[in-house]
Amino acid sequence: MLRITAGKLGSAIRGTIGVTSSRVAAVRALHGSEESAEDFDKRYEKYFSREGIDGWEIRKGMNDLLGMDLVPSPKVIEAGLRGARRVNDIALAIRWLEGCKDKCGDQKATLYPYLLEKITPTLKELGIPTIEELGYDKPELALKSVYDL
Repeated sequence: MLRITAGKLGSAIRGTIGVTSSRVAAVRALHGSEESAEDFDKRYEKYFSREGIDGWEIRKGMNDLLGMDLVPSPKVIEAGLRGARRVNDIALAIRWLEGCKDKCGDQKATLYPYLLEKITPTLKELGIPTIEELGYDKPELALKSVYDL
């Protein structure tokens, strides 16, 4: 009972805070001092483009980002894609795209196309297909809707 009430209260608070202020709040909670969005993005871009980074560290950075209450910026998404491609892990790159799409939440109809528009040149350069090109956006065994018959 308490878990349900706490969940509803958390949802109500998240709805009133908004994306940008929650991003700053998440950064403050992690580092104890205020960090601008640009510095945050640069830090993760630098992390993913480090020399000698391995697959485990890339996964850790991606999981840390996806665990925060924010949608990664296109520059950070591109840096993660380049890192995954550098260690030759295309499955990780596709999962990264899928995780970023899920982070869009209820704004998926507007935010995800914007992200795709910004990162499409990088996807083409690296040879990484989108989730939609692979058909992962639709369930494999889905039945036709009765309204489409």
